[in-house]
Order: sequence, then C-alpha cells, then structure tokens
Amino acid sequence: MSRRKVIKKKFPLPDPVYNNYLVSILVTRLIKDGKKSLAQSIVCDALDIISYRLEVDPIEIFEKAIKNVTPLVEVKARRFGGATYQVPMEVTSFRGTNLALRWIVKAVKTRPGKTIALKLANELIDASNNSGEAIRKKQETHKMAEANKAFAHFRY
Repeated sequence: MSRRKVIKKKFPLPDPVYNNYLVSILVTRLIKDGKKSLAQSIVCDALDIISYRLEVDPIEIFEKAIKNVTPLVEVKARRFGGATYQVPMEVTSFRGTNLALRWIVKAVKTRPGKTIALKLANELIDASNNSGEAIRKKQETHKMAEANKAFAHFRY
C-alpha cells in the first residue's frame, strides 16, 4: 500500500430532484438488490408526505432530523493490558452523519406501518422533533460514553 498519497473521500453526486447530498446518501442507504430508482421514489414519496403534512420545506425537516440524530461521541473498544475498555471518542462530522443515516434507516425498517415511504416520513418527523427510535439510539450512545468517561485517558 502506497504511503505517498492521501486518499480523498468520494462524495456522491447530489440528488437530481432536491439537489442535496444528504438525500443522495439516504437513497444509497435504502437501496436493496440494486434497485436505486425504487429507493429514489421511496425517498421522494416520504419527502412529499412530509411537505403535505407539515406544509414546510421537507429538506429543512430532513436536515434538522439528521442534525438531531448525529452523535457527538461514541465508544470504541480498546485493548490495554489484557483487558478491553470501552473508550469514549469524539465522532468526526462525516462519520456522525453516516451513523445518523444508518440509525434512521434501521429505525424505519423496524417501525410498524404500511409503506416504507410512510414509515420514513414518520421517522424523519419524529427525529426533527427529538423523539423516535433513532434519537433513542443517539441518547443510548451518549449515555454509554458518559458512563465510560473514566477510560478517556486510553484514547488513541
């Protein structure tokens, strides 16, 4: 492996409908069996449901939901002296956004309801209001980091 070049992160193209990177990343998280057009229609339907219900810009609600779910700290396992410690670490903005999107998609798939678009819309509305399964996952992660604050000196 070459040590000369720093590899740059490759960002996807923005979504063609909303011209937003986060929507594009959400579509890639929702893809199943390579059906991207189906995932795009699901996200568009969910954002249409949000705009119909709340009568505001759905992208604002979506970005607020992502911001609310994004964690600030997480714990990572660190092996030291024969024991494994859960060490709290700060999360980079890119990883935080990816974790938030992953948690939202997981919460959508476990949520009861009829269509996935409706479940996604409900989860995004809940996350923008600081409630829902994805917010609970963030709080759980923060609680775990707070509990293991004593091991912060093992940070690498």
